[in-house]
Amino acid sequence: MTSEQPDNLLDAARLYLSRGYRPVPLPAGEKAPRLRGWTKLRLSEEDLPRHFNGTGNIGLLLGEPSGWLVDVDLDCPEAVELAPEYLPPTGAMSGRASSPRSHWWYICPGVSTKKHTLPGTKQSIVEVRSTGAQTVVGPSTHPSGDVYDPLDGEPASVEPEALASAVRALAEAVIRRRGGVAHASQSHAKPVRGDDTIVARAEAYLDRIPPAISGAGGHNQTYAAATAMVHGFALEPEVALRLLFDRYNPRCEPPWSEKELRHKVEDAAAKPHDRPLGWLRDARTSPADDVDLSAFAPLVDSDEPDPKADRPPDPGPFPDRLLRVPGLVEMIVAHNLATATRAQPVLALAAAICLQAVLAARKVRDERGNRTNLYCVGVASSGAGKDHARKVNKNILFASGLVEHEGSEDLASDAGLVTAVEAEPASLFQIDEFGRFLRTIGDPKKAPHLFNVLTALMKLYSSADTIFRGKAYADKKRNKIIDQPCVCVYGTTVPEHFFESLTADSLSDGFIARLLVFEADSTPPRHRVKVTPIPDAIIEVARWWGEFRPGGNLRGEHPEPIVVSATEDAGEVFDALAAMVDVELARDQRGRSLWARAEEKACRLALIYACSANHEQPVIDKAAAKWACDLSEYLTRRMLYVAHEWVAEGVFDARQKRVLRIVRRAGGRISRTALCRKTQWLTQRERQEVIDNLLETGQLEQVVAKTATKPGVVYALA
Repeated sequence: MTSEQPDNLLDAARLYLSRGYRPVPLPAGEKAPRLRGWTKLRLSEEDLPRHFNGTGNIGLLLGEPSGWLVDVDLDCPEAVELAPEYLPPTGAMSGRASSPRSHWWYICPGVSTKKHTLPGTKQSIVEVRSTGAQTVVGPSTHPSGDVYDPLDGEPASVEPEALASAVRALAEAVIRRRGGVAHASQSHAKPVRGDDTIVARAEAYLDRIPPAISGAGGHNQTYAAATAMVHGFALEPEVALRLLFDRYNPRCEPPWSEKELRHKVEDAAAKPHDRPLGWLRDARTSPADDVDLSAFAPLVDSDEPDPKADRPPDPGPFPDRLLRVPGLVEMIVAHNLATATRAQPVLALAAAICLQAVLAARKVRDERGNRTNLYCVGVASSGAGKDHARKVNKNILFASGLVEHEGSEDLASDAGLVTAVEAEPASLFQIDEFGRFLRTIGDPKKAPHLFNVLTALMKLYSSADTIFRGKAYADKKRNKIIDQPCVCVYGTTVPEHFFESLTADSLSDGFIARLLVFEADSTPPRHRVKVTPIPDAIIEVARWWGEFRPGGNLRGEHPEPIVVSATEDAGEVFDALAAMVDVELARDQRGRSLWARAEEKACRLALIYACSANHEQPVIDKAAAKWACDLSEYLTRRMLYVAHEWVAEGVFDARQKRVLRIVRRAGGRISRTALCRKTQWLTQRERQEVIDNLLETGQLEQVVAKTATKPGVVYALA
């Protein structure tokens, strides 16, 4: 143990967290977590004492949660011996007394978990552990009694291709030394039960089910495939992921990223499945070319309503493929990330979209009359870096001499909002604490002078292609008429404030449906950065837009924006989205207002994409339409999922949803004592009524956990 490393779990966990690594609690003397949903566990410093309060072990979440910390685990003596000849040098190595230097640590963004085994066996040679995996670190104790070394060095930064190639070469060298044929790069993990025959049957199943097509229920189709792999064929999640990625994903349009597929596999694996054991037996023992797909149809065992049956599926983390918009948006995002203390790509994209939107405001339209005005919300935890994107937008407008397009940061009343837009019809309002703002303006009792701001924002949103007329006053001088206002909004908020502002009324009245909500799913590691001037290329394009005057777009004149045409194949993409929306409108009555705006938002996003990609000759091509439709669909599905988790139908339902969120934040499993402590806002009778109903409806399950003194009651998500 070095002088820098503490010898107790809590201090060690605090030190690891301070370095940007996410600790996960493990039982004493064990190597695997027992917490349900541990792959999604993100403990804050305030959470640590509850999880590291005595004997136990400590692991580190690998990959994306820990700033792309990855572990190369050397699983045999030959791999340990040959590692210095093949692996990139690193300042961080660890192990234990009987297996020293068996873990080599790196920072490797984007690398995937990969295990190499001896051909024809299950014996592991070397494994790259990344997102979805964890590794035990000191001061933990191995089941044999050995004490693990702490991770106290500085991992080297390497490219994913370089690391994967080095590990593959190391595995092949070990195979050659043992007299085998070196083809470790083709090794596959094995199922929990069974052999290659089961894998072949699973492959046959994947070959015969429909691929996931964007705009045609692709999320549900892929989730069903993942469920079939981990529950139907009883495959380990890593095996299921490999099969989905290699066998099923190439047929999908567009293909999923590995991160998206991993999310669906982990989500499916974490949830129990009620498929009868007869199906497991039949599916795993039937011939590979005769897999019965109908056996996985939903079963109806009762006439009682199932509160989980209509739960919208979680579309998963923000897709990486949607982060890139060529041209100005991409340049703004790159500058944002290069100058951010905590880089947030999703928020950087949202803010850049809004900036491009206001630069092109009142100057372009598509063939259907859509303009570039959008209302975007960036959601991130406190201290996660959500303020930086707003500052970048302000600095770009200032450096380009376009500060007149920067709207006020606070809205005092609807009259004040309309007056500001009258003075500058193309305005970007950047509002911090947007969730608190929504809660305030949505309640006439809290702030009657703000209540009408929502109505004004909705009218302005829909008036970009026409004349906006404000309230009628007896004094005609107070009457406001604005020709084609183009108001853009970028708000930032913490999740609790925004999601708590959602109500059934707000979802149906149309304002929430007008929002594009971008969520940052983690707090990235901190980086020391220096103040960097706005790149000349960004200023040049911004000034071009400022000087662009199509058809007499001068103050006091009627704006005549240029028409940005769409290619024929782009039109087909929009038609596919419209067809999918029609299906959802007929199926999902509660989400009608959200789906009703999906195509309109996609059209506006595609217009912004076209202006960013080629500001001098914008065209909405297939790439622009595909990006816009996929983004609109993803954000709509994500909002439906969030609304189901937060929006309540009455006081009792609100209590249930809040209790479920507490359990979910605790990693999907919480003791009765901890739950009582976190629900002190309920009386004992109210708490018990909520718990009893959640247990009765199958949303929670009760288990008895062994403790050092006596068995304790634990509640877990079902």
